[in-house]
Amino acid sequence: MSDVTEILKNLDWSPLFVSLKTGIAATIISFFLGIYAARKVVKISPGKKAVVDGILTLPMVLPPTSAGFFLLLLFSRKRPFGIFLYDTFDIKVVQSWIGCVIAATVIAFPLMYRNARAAFEQIDVNLIYAGRTLGMSEIEIFWKVVIPAAGPGVASGTILTFARALGEYGATSMLAGNIPGKTGTISQKIAMVIQDGDYLTAGIWVLIVMAIAFAVICLMNLVSGRMMKEIKRW
Repeated sequence: MSDVTEILKNLDWSPLFVSLKTGIAATIISFFLGIYAARKVVKISPGKKAVVDGILTLPMVLPPTSAGFFLLLLFSRKRPFGIFLYDTFDIKVVQSWIGCVIAATVIAFPLMYRNARAAFEQIDVNLIYAGRTLGMSEIEIFWKVVIPAAGPGVASGTILTFARALGEYGATSMLAGNIPGKTGTISQKIAMVIQDGDYLTAGIWVLIVMAIAFAVICLMNLVSGRMMKEIKRW
């Protein structure tokens, strides 16, 4: 018990802060991109939908290290796009926090997209027709009719996206590396201390991650449950 107390006193909390910042940023980006992509895919023909859906979902089924490899090829300063970003905008992606966000977004995005798409596909089209009959614009219909009706699915996707981004390891390690206080996340910290044989510190970080994951799942259930009640009441 004294060992645990001593470790907690001397624990470097930067991996938690880096993970939270990365998770929040990746979730915000995935939220808007996922909703936009889901809405567009729902409207296209079945043949095109199968192809586009496969492309957008690919990061979810690929090993994270494979996604990290492609991101590294794209953003490396030895590649045209990476050179362009650095020379034109002074943006360095590899070995930076921006790399953490990009890697987490790519891996977590499919969860937001698929949940939003499934929610949009279940919406009663009569609600949309009613909005048009009342003279609402397509943008007003989307934000005032479609999004509230798809609320539970969108909320679940958002929370799951945050959880996935928070725990991302493979792609983040390859693109952003493991720089303490800058790109070092909880998942990277766990892997590092295990390699050093410090199982007690690793266990503490695992418990922290489990507590966050449990809170995320409870929040998802509460939000989805309340939204379903509101929709049924409505």
